[in-house]
Amino acid sequence: MAFSKKHILGLGELSAEEIKIILDTAESMKEISTRDVKKVPTLKGRTIVNLFFEPSTRTRSSFEIAEKRLSADVLSFSASQSSIVKGESLLDTARNFEAMGASIMVIRHGMSGAPFVLARQISASVINAGDGSHEHPSQALIDIFTIREKKGRIEGLDVLIVGDILNSRVARSNIFGLRKLGARVRIVGPATIVPEYFRDMGAEIFYSLEHALENVDVVIMLRVQSERKTLEYFPSLREYSGLYGLTREKLRLAKEDVIVMHPGPINRGVELTSEIADDPGAVILEQVANGIAVRMAMIYLVALGESL
Repeated sequence: MAFSKKHILGLGELSAEEIKIILDTAESMKEISTRDVKKVPTLKGRTIVNLFFEPSTRTRSSFEIAEKRLSADVLSFSASQSSIVKGESLLDTARNFEAMGASIMVIRHGMSGAPFVLARQISASVINAGDGSHEHPSQALIDIFTIREKKGRIEGLDVLIVGDILNSRVARSNIFGLRKLGARVRIVGPATIVPEYFRDMGAEIFYSLEHALENVDVVIMLRVQSERKTLEYFPSLREYSGLYGLTREKLRLAKEDVIVMHPGPINRGVELTSEIADDPGAVILEQVANGIAVRMAMIYLVALGESL
């Protein structure tokens, strides 16, 4: 099966086979990073614009490195230093870049659905780098790629996602992708930020971290998103950390070869202890490294589908 998507907007939109194509392509792209010259001429002459309307370090830097390793011409846009502050709309901004020759746009936006709206209105390909509290497909693909790399498979694994499920676009994308590839997904956190409708997505809901951890293969810790008012949903960070923070003692309830993940940035002492974050069983920095290969694969495959 060939990849036939012009855009990558969310894992909810992709089939299991399309997800596997991205993962397999990322394996090939990862080999490029082992070379002395970490660049291929694949997208030479193509222009890619990174439209970031929210603060980002890892995602933005990772996309930029991925684009440059494919030899694309890269423009990185910051909303605070653009005509957006003068009242220009998202669509007009994108159309201006398109008029300059941009053929792929990577967008992160605080409004859920913004990449979908853009994809319907412009000719360029669109890659969603995170929209509101909806989806974050590239991060989920990185997580799934890393799990497959460490465990050798996705099907049949028990994966636990811990924390701010309500506001997490990473959680949504991971549930879509992991379930499509045959994993069982558990979610856990305070009842106020673990909505019941996630059962309809195929996730099993827990409210006790200790119960949720029993015999899991993978633990994905999520950041408490204070910028999305998450702190209003429970009494204090201290209470949250005591109930849902990951410690060595709690982790013993999982399988012996469990791996611990986090999309970053980490709030040490809140979501997990430094002992866990720096343990060999944590693959957080491997996720960061794999991000470049996965995003190279996404860009490359979308470039192939530009004419669709």
